[in-house]
Amino acid sequence: MKILSLILLIVFAFFIVTFSLENAAPVHLKYYNFIDMIVPMYMLLFISLLVGIVITGFLGIIERFRLNRAISRSNKTIRDLRKELRAHEPPPIIEEPKTPTQ
Repeated sequence: MKILSLILLIVFAFFIVTFSLENAAPVHLKYYNFIDMIVPMYMLLFISLLVGIVITGFLGIIERFRLNRAISRSNKTIRDLRKELRAHEPPPIIEEPKTPTQ
């Protein structure tokens, strides 16, 4: 498994390097008077990818907290319903042991 992950890592690194070399053309970024810079195209794409990964990660964390809260509420409802069910059960009938008659 380690060899397979190492091979995949090498292939991915090779893809990143060749992609960067093929897309090194400068791109002029300008946003009113706040941003005015020239960056390579691959850098712009990698930064966009990274921002997308970070935003997706935060949304995933928020969704996980929401689901954990829903699970907690459901577990509390289940506990309450079980408690209510036990409260309405009739008490167990305990029979006296029968003694043999002589």
